[in-house]
Amino acid sequence: MDYLRLVLSCLVPLHGCLAAAGAPELLLSGKLSEYGVIVPFSADCRGRFLSHVVSGGVAAARAAEATCPPSPAPSRRRIPRDALHGSPRRGGAAGRSLYFNVTVFGKELHLRLRPNLRLVPPGAVAEWQEDFGVLFREPLRHRCLFTGDVTGMPGAAVAISNCDGLAGLIRTDSTEFFIEPLERGQQETEARGRAHVVYRRSAIRQRLHAEVPGLRVGELPNSLELLEERLGEAERKRRHARKDDYNIEVLLAVDDSVVRFHGKEHVQNYVLTLMNIVDEIYHDESLGVHINIVLVRMIMVGYRQSVSLIERGNPSRSLEQVCRWAHSQQRSDPEHAEYHDHAVFLTRQDFGPAGMQGYAPVTGMCHPLRSCTLNHEDGFSSAFVVAHETGHVLGMEHDGQGNRCADETSMGSIMAPLVQAAFHRYHWSRCSKQELNRYIHSYDCLLDDPFEHQWPVLPELPGINYSMDEQCRFDFGVGYKTCTAFRTFDPCKQLWCSHPDNPYFCKTKKGPPLDGTECSSGKWCFKGHCIWKTSEQLYSQDGGWSSWSKFGSCSRTCGGGVRSRSRSCTDPPPAYGGRHCPGATYEHQVCNSEECPGPYEDFRAQQCSKRNSYYTHDNSKHAWLPYEHHDDAQKCELICQSEGTGDVVFMNQVVHDGTRCSYRDPYSICVRGECVHVGCDKEVGSLKQEDKCGVCGGDNSHCRTVKGTLAKTPKQQVGLLKMFEIPAGARHVQIEEMEPASHSIAVKNQATGNFILNAKGKEAKSKVFIEMGLEWEYTIEDGKESLKTSGPLHEAISVLVVPREEEESRSSLMYRYIIHEDLLPMIGNNNVLLEEMDSYEWALKSWSQCSKACGGGSIQYTKYGCRRKSDNRMVHRNLCDNGKKPKPIRRRCNLQECSQPAWVAEEWGTCSKSCGKLGLQARAVQCVQRLRDGTNRTLHAKYCSGERPETRRPCGRLPCPAQWRTGAWSQCSASCGDGVQQRQVVCKGSESGGRCHGDKPEAVRGCHVSVCPGKPSSITASADTSDHVTPGGQWVPQEGPKNPVSKISPREPCLGDKSIFCQMEVLARYCSIPGYNKLCCESCGKKASVTASPPGTPHSSPAGTPSPTSPLPPGSPGPGAPGVGATAGTP
Repeated sequence: MDYLRLVLSCLVPLHGCLAAAGAPELLLSGKLSEYGVIVPFSADCRGRFLSHVVSGGVAAARAAEATCPPSPAPSRRRIPRDALHGSPRRGGAAGRSLYFNVTVFGKELHLRLRPNLRLVPPGAVAEWQEDFGVLFREPLRHRCLFTGDVTGMPGAAVAISNCDGLAGLIRTDSTEFFIEPLERGQQETEARGRAHVVYRRSAIRQRLHAEVPGLRVGELPNSLELLEERLGEAERKRRHARKDDYNIEVLLAVDDSVVRFHGKEHVQNYVLTLMNIVDEIYHDESLGVHINIVLVRMIMVGYRQSVSLIERGNPSRSLEQVCRWAHSQQRSDPEHAEYHDHAVFLTRQDFGPAGMQGYAPVTGMCHPLRSCTLNHEDGFSSAFVVAHETGHVLGMEHDGQGNRCADETSMGSIMAPLVQAAFHRYHWSRCSKQELNRYIHSYDCLLDDPFEHQWPVLPELPGINYSMDEQCRFDFGVGYKTCTAFRTFDPCKQLWCSHPDNPYFCKTKKGPPLDGTECSSGKWCFKGHCIWKTSEQLYSQDGGWSSWSKFGSCSRTCGGGVRSRSRSCTDPPPAYGGRHCPGATYEHQVCNSEECPGPYEDFRAQQCSKRNSYYTHDNSKHAWLPYEHHDDAQKCELICQSEGTGDVVFMNQVVHDGTRCSYRDPYSICVRGECVHVGCDKEVGSLKQEDKCGVCGGDNSHCRTVKGTLAKTPKQQVGLLKMFEIPAGARHVQIEEMEPASHSIAVKNQATGNFILNAKGKEAKSKVFIEMGLEWEYTIEDGKESLKTSGPLHEAISVLVVPREEEESRSSLMYRYIIHEDLLPMIGNNNVLLEEMDSYEWALKSWSQCSKACGGGSIQYTKYGCRRKSDNRMVHRNLCDNGKKPKPIRRRCNLQECSQPAWVAEEWGTCSKSCGKLGLQARAVQCVQRLRDGTNRTLHAKYCSGERPETRRPCGRLPCPAQWRTGAWSQCSASCGDGVQQRQVVCKGSESGGRCHGDKPEAVRGCHVSVCPGKPSSITASADTSDHVTPGGQWVPQEGPKNPVSKISPREPCLGDKSIFCQMEVLARYCSIPGYNKLCCESCGKKASVTASPPGTPHSSPAGTPSPTSPLPPGSPGPGAPGVGATAGTP
């Protein structure tokens, strides 16, 4: 009865009530907006009750094996991993299928589980460290980790452990739930029924922010570069995994704060359950790639090491130190079974600002120093933080930041900028899928497989054991059967159900029946189709490519076109849920790349100008010019701009194949509306680039820079004044006015004679425009003009000056361009200067730091840099010839004697608590050496002699004064008229037995909702039933009335009511409860004579069972018996 009171008392004062159960993990309940307390039980394959024993071991295995077949029913969402490529099934409980029934917010779920044999490979170890060293090692226990699905619920997934009760994730067709035992370490009492807590993922009350954007680490500090280069040269030669499968071999580090919170005896099971959920998240079909999370090593980090790694309030520094530490733990031999690809660090220390949940480098996977994540552990929801941060390391960006997936963040996407509660199923966004596919093929370390390939036989089809009528009962409840009101073309497309009470009202959950369900005589359902039965086991069939077709014709006769060939995924086609063929359907080649004869013509501009004669906009024709959209996704759309009005118009079609994607990229081309990258060698997919003067793969050695300054005074009578010419082939062209002038710059194409800028009579204004197949930028700022383009010029141009006013003013122009030496113009006496190619030399830059701070024997070396001779400026070292670099000179330094290192302690900080037993003071203690120049340097603790001063000490250990604490008011017990509200009031906080000062706050108060239309009659009923109902209205099936409600003996005398609440009419409904009847015998006796229910009358809510909005009077015993579930919140 005490246990029952604990459960019922949680209905009103939700916050913190579960903490009273004494289990550390249940402090989480203070963060839940709603939860339920249930009693799961083990069942057979048909969902029939077997036992309340749910924990792993012989008892649970025997219960599951009693009537169930040895093979589990697989999820229709994906093929089981162990069935695809796992280790052979072992005997005993670890290799058996298990079935459990759990009731989640009023809905009973039948869980079908199979061992997750792919999470922990053979030989994986758990390592306990202390004082920076290994304390002991033990095999990693993993015989109680399971994944599976839910009967009759397509797309559902389960990742659960039963090491100590049921704990983990249940994903249904609409949302996700977490389940965990109410108390840990209670396996011995499970036979009587063990209480568990279930709660929605969306019910977790997040802190200020659940996550901040992952760290974009371009590179870690330079001091790590040499080490990183040496490690990068070592190649891992491991057993190759199954094709298209990727295995992330994980080092899981659990710091001391997590170990102390969960307890040494429970922490290993807890983090294994957490990683089992992470593994399930990465197996969601929305990711599009098969990724397995494999734990090869687990380290429980000691206290001193944990504190030294995390720098409070400094996430960047903390991540750097964690990554360094994880690298120091790496096995030197890539063939070692414990060699990891990625490190996951869990901590409860606050490494960042309030609300920060994770920190990680982007695209760091397989990198020796950047493949790591720092995660704040805060319950099973932390599995989504680990999955999110690992996604960053795999190359995924935040949804909506730099991509077009902001619409998916509110729908529960894993890579949302904030790890937030969502009332939708989790999924990977389309952007995450695309970004992963962009990088996954470069992560070679994920291709090895720590498991051996021994393929077991696939399990039988799940529908063999369940008829369509039974599946209707699972989906919609007792009495539902297959709908017969109408005939369907194929009964396997969707499962339609109806109830005999209303056979013409049919329901469906828009999912097909289970594979293997009989659909007609001699046929069964498979992948939504009714097919003939076969004695052979059906396997999924992956698609295979056909041979390539011949290349088609070139899209252009000159100027660079494209030709393509294709293949189809038909040899064989994918079937029965098999994967589509990987790779591209089309392959492209550049063709006819020679220049077209005659003056250069812009191919995109031709496509726009062809519309001059017939395309109308705003009821008029226009001269159309090419326009390049800023969005990369629309580079291959044909978009034109009116020369007269400047209007930009989408022509609603893509450009012709072979059109350049961008005027900033002279090689990449559009094919079938998509931009295809082309290198300067004109090979599709090539990464070759040209140097500054257009040499493909060049080193700028043939480039020359030409610059000059000209000053002339134009005369209006003469008209346009020619200033200078710039030859064809010029690149990186810049023309600038040296001083403000009233004139304007004009540019003319020498080959055609057409003006491309500021023809006489046109207004000069800043703009970006396209001419001669190039993008030009023309600006007017502070009266000075400038013009530039990246080139190359296809024809020579003339630069002129257009006079604008009567007076004659001087025009001074500076120009500069880069050109290949073979295309240099003749240098005359027109003030054109040829700038010689810059020459460079190695020069002494500085001396390195001394190898020791003092004591002699210290050496330092010269450090050389690259210097440009023309101006003696230091430039990048790549510009100098490496073969001519001088050898370093060394010299001795810091010859003075060293001072003795000593411990230096800072002042004690403020006490963490003002009273109680948990107050602590902390201070920093470092090993410091005084240098000769008066500065200090910090050394490792091993250099300081003597015992290290304490860094923490107790403080403020005084008894806290007692205080009144109140819970929240319940809802009004009446839906109309007068009722009552109740809350919990306790005197709490005194450690010395003192009493609370002041008057006790009221615990009960009256309430009034609205005037009732008529006086309601009271209803009573018997509470002696084989099924108990929870206060939330959900039924928990029991084997029988283990603790039947005893009847009130009519011989027991009534001595009057013992509470003033007995006279309240609204509470008359509780008279059928023995405890309440005894408390209010006089009032109940009067009510019984007035109101009575005829036997067998059905009620929507069984009498004797209070709802959460109708609290019992203080001190009243609650209904039910141990094992009865209770639900808090509204399901």
